[in-house]
Parts: sequence; structure tokens; C-alpha cells
Amino acid sequence: MIDTPPAFLRGVTGTRPGDGDADLPWLRSVAHRIQDAPGTFLSWLEEILDDEEAVRAAAKRSYWHPNGFAKMVLHASADFRIRLHVWPESAEPSRGESNPHSHRWEFASTIIAGEGLHMAEFRETTEGGKAHDRYRYGADPANPAALLADGEARLEVENTPSVRRGDVYSCDTAIVHTVRPIDAGLTATVVIQGPHRTSTTVVYCEPGQTEDQPNGELTETDFRLLVGSVAKAVASCR
Repeated sequence: MIDTPPAFLRGVTGTRPGDGDADLPWLRSVAHRIQDAPGTFLSWLEEILDDEEAVRAAAKRSYWHPNGFAKMVLHASADFRIRLHVWPESAEPSRGESNPHSHRWEFASTIIAGEGLHMAEFRETTEGGKAHDRYRYGADPANPAALLADGEARLEVENTPSVRRGDVYSCDTAIVHTVRPIDAGLTATVVIQGPHRTSTTVVYCEPGQTEDQPNGELTETDFRLLVGSVAKAVASCR
């Protein structure tokens, strides 16, 4: 197991604000650091892959999202996380996330492999839009992962940003969005997640669509293959 923090993590934590809060400007600064110094980030990925215990621990924190991408937690602490989201190469572009949703925490992300991601950002409206069932995530103390029905709503698209390799995208708790890869090639984004700012978040499903979408197991072999493919892609772009 890695005994001392790798250079990348030491550099990241050394830039924390004086009050220690991992706020959105700081999360964005970490994302920009990855773009400005890809070699340091690449070295960290390689250090993780060379450490069996680090791979085992990260794989336990990770899973396959029901919408077809791997959500891998590379670093987890009390106030921030660094995740790697990977859409493997496929025969055709992934449909991406089907359910508009918000988050309980702020985050900044940056594309490190592939063409990038298409985003759609939504808002509730009383006229027009598209009908959805609204759910609350985190509202059930007995089962924080459950989605509790919270009425109906109509959603309309407010913005459609595209994030390309090298770009930084940031998101606060008020934004409701979906994400999908631009093309069918390997796509990877690093997500720097801040602390929880709210106790619940919102998820919207189209009428008749089940809200039960369980995560899939991500094995250590999956982790090695995916992180290795991303490391190779990052190295080829330097």
C-alpha cells in the first residue's frame, strides 16, 4: 500500500483554502491542475495500478453505473473525492444518462480521454416541457439510496453545453442535468467532488420508467483494464 501521499495528491491538498473548505472554485482549480500537469496525474494513475492494495481498495469503492459507465473512486476523504468516470469503447455512442438529476454536492470535472461529453441542463416549468415523475434521493433515513416519490413535474431544456477534452465543467447543487459521450470511443472524465451541501437531491424519470436501476459490480480486473486504458490514452496525448 502507498505509505506517503503521491505527488499529485500532495500538490492538490497543498492548495486547499485556509478555512479548509473544498468549495467550487477550489474544485475547479484541481480540475485545471490536471489539465496543466497531466504527467503528474498520469504518474498517480500508474502508482495506483502498481499497488495491489490500492487497486483492491479503489475497486471496492467503485461500480458500473446502470447507464453504462464505470464510476471509479480513486481518492476518498471526509471533504472531497476524486472519481474517474469511463465509458468504454463501443460499437455506437452510449445513450448516456436517461434521468435528469441534481447532486447533493458541488463538483468540477475535466475530460482526459475521448472527444468529450454532451450535457443537457433542465429546469422545471409550468407550461410546455416534458412530463416526468419526480423522486427524492437521500430522503429515507432507513435507506439513503432509495428514491422516494415526490410528485410530478414538467422539464424543459435550459442549456446544452458540450465539454471537450481539455475543458473544465463545474456544477452546483441547483443544476439538473444529463450527460452522454460525444462519440463511441473511449471517454474518460475526472470528477472532483466536494462535501455534501444538501441532505437530498432530485431525480426525474419519464412516466412508466422504473426508478429501480441497481449498480453493477466492478471487479479489480475491470478497474485495472479501465484505468490502464485511460493512462495509455493520457500518455499518448502528452
